[in-house]
Amino acid sequence: MGTGKTSLVLRFVKGQFFEFQESTIGAAFFTQVLSINEATIKFDIWDTAGQERYHSLAPMYYRGAAAAVVVYDITSMDSFVRAKKWVQELQRQGNPKLLMVLVANKADLEAKRAVENEEGEQYAKENGLMFLETSAKTAQNVNELFYEIAKRLAKICPSRPTGMRLQSRSQERRRRLFCCSG
Repeated sequence: MGTGKTSLVLRFVKGQFFEFQESTIGAAFFTQVLSINEATIKFDIWDTAGQERYHSLAPMYYRGAAAAVVVYDITSMDSFVRAKKWVQELQRQGNPKLLMVLVANKADLEAKRAVENEEGEQYAKENGLMFLETSAKTAQNVNELFYEIAKRLAKICPSRPTGMRLQSRSQERRRRLFCCSG
């Protein structure tokens, strides 16, 4: 909760940032198309609420996802601890081939940093995760995050259709993306 998940998605999808973003209730859905050399990828993104009361709903969003973005706030050690719990849950219950990205958000708040970059990098490395530090406010590494996901998924699943979806009610074989955090 409060890590900037919605702000990251809004920056990527709409190029917008709002200083005071209301908390997500349940989940919000966004789409964006990226064309890279390897493919054209359609991101269908479920932005889930960070509040504990919505935690039990998360599996219906990440089940079958091709990628998951776990976000923590660099100014909050508690959010980093909760992000680790999300990683463990996704490792236990998510798609075994899930591309997981650990994102350290709010890099613009360096003066208030509580979680060192090296700590996030080390945890990601130990758990086979991609790692990136971002700032939704300044747009630092936001597009790079989604381009890198698209490039890696295009390499992992070159024969699959070029759609990426977080959650599908039908049996379509599309790529999905899930965002979560502590």
